[in-house]
Amino acid sequence: MKENTITTFDLFSLEHLIAIAVLFFCVLLLYILRNVLARPFHHTLLFERLFALSLLVMEISYHVILIRDGIWTFSESLPLHLCSLSLFCSCFLLWTGCKRLYDFIFFAGMGGALQAVLTPSIIVHFPDFKFIQFFFVHIGIILTAFYILWVKGYRPTFKGIIQTMLVLNIIFPIIFILNILIQGNYMFLRAKPINGSLLDFLGPYPWYIISLEIVAFIIFVLVWLIFRKWKTPQNDLV
Repeated sequence: MKENTITTFDLFSLEHLIAIAVLFFCVLLLYILRNVLARPFHHTLLFERLFALSLLVMEISYHVILIRDGIWTFSESLPLHLCSLSLFCSCFLLWTGCKRLYDFIFFAGMGGALQAVLTPSIIVHFPDFKFIQFFFVHIGIILTAFYILWVKGYRPTFKGIIQTMLVLNIIFPIIFILNILIQGNYMFLRAKPINGSLLDFLGPYPWYIISLEIVAFIIFVLVWLIFRKWKTPQNDLV
């Protein structure tokens, strides 16, 4: 087996700033074209499913490369991080249009993916495929949330915030126990990300987990207030 050299990712380096710029450019372009994309056209479903497949193919390719290089492990490589779960939910949403998944993707998925883009927990650099895959899938999750919002007309709800928090608090204990069993750190429930993140400002382990839930709820509410359907506010609580 090859001896691995441990490196770190330089936050806000040129390659990182370019990745962030790509994200904001794609979101801006999507917003500008939202009315055009919202018009029914023959290949709408095909476009959505092809994008879903591209996300899935990138995720599968990542695991294939890890296996090929002999570095895939149960403790680090299982798709059990929040963004991995959000990725699969995003693919399913794009493929089926299932509205029940939207609030989870909009709040937990987009929130987790945005933090991942701003503070990546990776040790590779461009043009390594793992670098490209990391930003492609995380940007893809964010674009999916905004595409469904602006193009398909789905709206986040306050009820969705509560449901998302409940789902996360059901998942967290399961992942925490699994982390102990396989010596993993999925969802960063045993240690903070290596390159720094919002968690650095939320106290030491394990208190940052509780702090994160409070911060997440506040952010979810603020995002909901921004993107809720203001014309019919009575519908937001149902």
